Amino acid sequence: MPRLEQLSLFDTRGSRKYLCGRELPRFLDAARRSDIATLALCSLLAYTGCRLSEALAVTSAQLDEAMRCVVFRTLKRRRPAFRAVPVPPELMQTLGRLARTRGEDAPLWSWSRQTAWRRIKRVMQEAGISGTQATPKGLRHGFGVANAEANVPMPTTQKWLGHAELETTAIYQQAVGREEHAFARRLWRNWRA
Repeated sequence: MPRLEQLSLFDTRGSRKYLCGRELPRFLDAARRSDIATLALCSLLAYTGCRLSEALAVTSAQLDEAMRCVVFRTLKRRRPAFRAVPVPPELMQTLGRLARTRGEDAPLWSWSRQTAWRRIKRVMQEAGISGTQATPKGLRHGFGVANAEANVPMPTTQKWLGHAELETTAIYQQAVGREEHAFARRLWRNWRA
């Protein structure tokens, strides 16, 4: 079970740990101005919510083009566990182009975790995103929050994120998103004179 501070969408200073709906499109636009490998990694993290280490371990054999899914090995389990996460057709095409430059069993990226982290951080800076959320983990949390805002069933989000416990996934239901703002606007209407 994760530690208590990991089950919060805010850090110890109250800063948001996830990319919000306004930041994600800016991040993806900045990624499109990068090289294909950086674009592919940034898009994979944004569209699947996978962990950085899981993304870096993906090989061409894990790209299921017929189902338009990427099959991730969930790294936080004692026993091997795999999960298929759907991706948009454009991302599958980008991953396919990158895969053609690698061997079937070779990872799509030959970068170290630190190199990948620096590339993502650079794209965040180019997108004008800074703070606690401007990290690969911020993309993961942003994916979870976006799922909650889109009313994706929690068991589906749990599967896509590779969470062992549904309680871990439930944290994303607590985000202040579009739906919560809509509730607040309805409440505020009652206060008008």
